[in-house]
Amino acid sequence: EVQLVESGGGLVQAGGSLRLSCAASGSTFDTLVIGWFRQAPGKEREAVSCIGSTYDGTAVYANSVKGRFTISRDNAKNTVYLQMDSLEVDDTAVYYCAAEEGGSSCNYNYLTVWGQGTPVTVSS
Repeated sequence: EVQLVESGGGLVQAGGSLRLSCAASGSTFDTLVIGWFRQAPGKEREAVSCIGSTYDGTAVYANSVKGRFTISRDNAKNTVYLQMDSLEVDDTAVYYCAAEEGGSSCNYNYLTVWGQGTPVTVSS
């Protein structure tokens, strides 16, 4: 089964940038569909972005991050990145990546394997 490890979280000022990484192992990376979710204290988990398998490659974004966040995959490193620019205080949350094995295009409901999360704090 696939294992996911997130990294790259931290503290940043509003307007700044961070790049999150989701490293995958234990599965054929090309066939993984990987998405990012976040959960802020006291709030429900929110889907942020998702990228299809290598054979699909489409990316989707939540309206709240569209134009500011970019998802990409590096098949040579078995890693999916979430580049977060123009960060806002409301982006503060724990960010999780999740995966579907053997998928094609994104469907958040099928992302059932989770990483441990990485915290992001955006200060004003």
